Amino acid sequence: MHSDDPTPDAPSRDEGPPTIDHLVIVGSGMAGQRLVEALVQREGAPRRITLIGAEACPAYNRILLSPLLAGEMEREALTLRDADWYAEHGVELVLGERVERIDRAARRLTTAGGREIAYDRLVLATGSTPALPPVDGLELDGVHAFRDLDDAAALTRVAERGGRAVVIGGGLLGLEAAEGLRKRALHKRAREQDGMSVNVLQRASRLMNRQLDATAAGLLEAELEGRGLEIVTGADLERLEDDGRGRVCAVRLADGRRLAADCVVLAIGIAPSVELGRRAGLEVHRGIVVDDSLTSSDPAIHALGECCEFEGRTYGLVEPIWRQVEVLAAHLSPHSSNTTPDDETPRYVERPCATKLKVSGISLYAFGPIEPDDDHEVLTYHDPEHGDYRRLLLRDGRLEGAVLYGDTAAGPWYFAEALAGRNLDACRQALLFGPADARALLDATNAATPNPATPHAQDRSPQEEAA
Repeated sequence: MHSDDPTPDAPSRDEGPPTIDHLVIVGSGMAGQRLVEALVQREGAPRRITLIGAEACPAYNRILLSPLLAGEMEREALTLRDADWYAEHGVELVLGERVERIDRAARRLTTAGGREIAYDRLVLATGSTPALPPVDGLELDGVHAFRDLDDAAALTRVAERGGRAVVIGGGLLGLEAAEGLRKRALHKRAREQDGMSVNVLQRASRLMNRQLDATAAGLLEAELEGRGLEIVTGADLERLEDDGRGRVCAVRLADGRRLAADCVVLAIGIAPSVELGRRAGLEVHRGIVVDDSLTSSDPAIHALGECCEFEGRTYGLVEPIWRQVEVLAAHLSPHSSNTTPDDETPRYVERPCATKLKVSGISLYAFGPIEPDDDHEVLTYHDPEHGDYRRLLLRDGRLEGAVLYGDTAAGPWYFAEALAGRNLDACRQALLFGPADARALLDATNAATPNPATPHAQDRSPQEEAA
């Protein structure tokens, strides 16, 4: 048969879904960049890819903003890919332009600068914005967020001037911002004066209350206070005070306390960036609602990462977002040799995740419930001299939750055992000491049992880092 014969001997790939001509991705952050990298490695990817970002620089690693602020890392180390990389892979990169409008009927979007871009498929990876407390004074000069390079640069200047800072939020981001300010100020002003006084306000009764139990949170608080931070828990924010010239001068709490402040950092969480999707008429709850193919209520528009919502859940850590990327890349490359037949194209499902966090050089690892219920058996190990703490929650001999502070090396093994649902009664007495001793007892029990045993779970497990 001639090569130009339109009738092949076997079914043509053209009988399946057509290759996408032009894919536009709005959002050049970590999720959008990860999707581009996944697509350029796949056969059957869209013929043209345009990546649009509101920030003026290519994608960078937001997880490293804290060491950047602390002066422990140079700006260049955060860049994921330089502009040349996009050109080499045939990706059109549009930076410094915010998309203002999506015309779904015409499949066209318009940027704030008036640029119009047509698309065949559109991915919204618009990320998130800082969550804001419902108080007066947020518009004052000296009030900062901590989400991007501009924020890090502004806080670096603040720290180098010294003075009094109040960080609102005692979760991971707030603690990293507080430590970054303290370290940067000390580094800059060590030969001039003391650095910067930094207060951390946490509304809950303990730091990182969604990841740590009371004991681990107490250890963390003592460590951070020993470094010079001032921690205030149970802090109910009332308002930010104006100095009369439009600049913040203090934080007022509901109990009447007043904390002087030359700057205030808001770090209470994130809110999905959904306004673009909402204006386009997409289904939006907390995030842009997607199905298990990351498709929105418009079949030509997908949403990914911190801006999306799946089965009522939104996202702020990278492990589930990376799995979303793999699913969406497969759906956007219907003819890829990496992809199974269409009816087997991967679908996104929620999976249990462990949270592995580093707070200013302090290691934490947690999964499962934080507070035990009446049916849990609680095992604890605490070595104050070395700053190590472990607490395990078991139900009917099976591990359901763990909090590790300090030495977290056993965390992935605990998580794998919890996923496997294995009965650990045989190694209960050694369980707190990690896999080496526990495995020996399990192996001895299995060897004495004639019935086939479930193989040990792998030590490696899904882990999350803050995005």
